[in-house]
Amino acid sequence: MRYAVRHSTEYEYGGVVAHSHHLLHLTPRESAYQRCLGHSLLLDPKPSSAREDVDAFGNPITRLEYDRSHDRLTVTAEMQVEIIPRLGVSLESTEPWDSVRGRLSYHAAPMTVADLDACRFRMRSSHVLLKRAFEDYAEDCFPRGRSLAAASEDLMRKIHREFRYEPGSTVNRTSTMDVLKSRRGVCQDFTHFMIGCLRSSGLAARYVSGYVRNIRKDGLAAIGGDASHAWVSVYCPPLGWLDFDPTNDCLVGADHVTLAWGRDFGDVSPLRGMIVGGGRHKLKVDVRVQPLAP
Repeated sequence: MRYAVRHSTEYEYGGVVAHSHHLLHLTPRESAYQRCLGHSLLLDPKPSSAREDVDAFGNPITRLEYDRSHDRLTVTAEMQVEIIPRLGVSLESTEPWDSVRGRLSYHAAPMTVADLDACRFRMRSSHVLLKRAFEDYAEDCFPRGRSLAAASEDLMRKIHREFRYEPGSTVNRTSTMDVLKSRRGVCQDFTHFMIGCLRSSGLAARYVSGYVRNIRKDGLAAIGGDASHAWVSVYCPPLGWLDFDPTNDCLVGADHVTLAWGRDFGDVSPLRGMIVGGGRHKLKVDVRVQPLAP
């Protein structure tokens, strides 16, 4: 599959911004399953400086600085990506979850490079706390000796079944504990909660940001289409990282476009920054995902 994606973000400030710095995660990440065919940024007004870089998790980023006064900012990213089919895998072929948990726990024996890298994604982070309540919620999906990938799929299906997708019911500051209590939210909430369940069980999981096709290849309407989307990637040796979308109750494949991954939303926010002045602001975001002819 090939897609054209247009992601526009517009800030209208209540006052003049004297100086600002911005960090953008708006360049699609290259991987074994995705190639970036083209990418451009349209910036209004033009920045004083712009620099391409790579963050601590290997994601491409853009750094912007504005040292001239402005009262609005529009950032439009346009990209073309090719999604490469993933080989069919048996979820039962991954190692037992409790065996992987033991490997990722602290011990004196040397770790493999893959295990050591995965450990970055098993600790608490700003938006994902480790709670016994999360482990208890996932407990019936993780019986002793169960394949890690199959257990993760069970957890994904449980969250999709028991939580209600309700835009506007949460904000960026809503905690995962509050999401568990209310059983409602959006893709960001479900992703943070599933990651919390996995990490609280001693496993490694990372937050993936991107987009999802509006109408999936199976003909079903995707929840979160034409907007920024998020899902969970789980470390499942020996297959590596496998991606699960609890919002749409599916494994990630040709319908998803990946931007970046990190510990949680705070690591991969499409656009964040620091400004001097500006007052209150209005934010408008518009996303379009268009399949292209082969």
